[in-house]
Amino acid sequence: MQVPLEVTYRDVPKTDAIEALVQGKVARLERVCDHISSCHIAIEKAHDRPSNGSPYRVRIDLTVPPGHELAAVENPGEGTQYEPLEVVIRDTFAAAERQLKELNERQHDQVKAHPTQSVTGIITQLFPEEGYGFLKTLEGQEIYFHRNSVLQNDYDRLAIGTGVHFFVEEGEEGPQASTVKIVDKPGAHVPESSEAEEIEPPLGWQQ
Repeated sequence: MQVPLEVTYRDVPKTDAIEALVQGKVARLERVCDHISSCHIAIEKAHDRPSNGSPYRVRIDLTVPPGHELAAVENPGEGTQYEPLEVVIRDTFAAAERQLKELNERQHDQVKAHPTQSVTGIITQLFPEEGYGFLKTLEGQEIYFHRNSVLQNDYDRLAIGTGVHFFVEEGEEGPQASTVKIVDKPGAHVPESSEAEEIEPPLGWQQ
């Protein structure tokens, strides 16, 4: 499991069965979207003996780069009194999965409407723990990229100042890079304090 996961229980016992259910559902979300950057789940018992509705409430908050925040909440009302916690959890994850699929479809439609463009650039920022970074095109535009977009699993070989070749895709939050390939200084290791300007730029680079 790659997603940074945080689960909070409030007045609900943490059992192996609930943990296994949550882990399995998070893995399913990962199959829908393989670059979720954070997942927080709150499982609580809001009422001991509600006059109507279920006593349980489940909320899932997801973050998807470059800046998408999704939230799914289930708090069953009338007609579903004392619905088991497992059912509420499944329903909440189903709602979160629908939102992820809708996000994927919107991004896909926008990419189809904006044909990809081949671009050369240089790495300017890296966030290894979060698994993403930014690069600058020859025209000076900074563009987001995710580690899954780097070919041959070469994300860990990138450094500030590494020259790359990539394609630009139009995402919901603006342009983002895909199919990122190292074309200059492969495997170079640059001290964290170094700036891109201190490194010899790739062929054709201009500030």
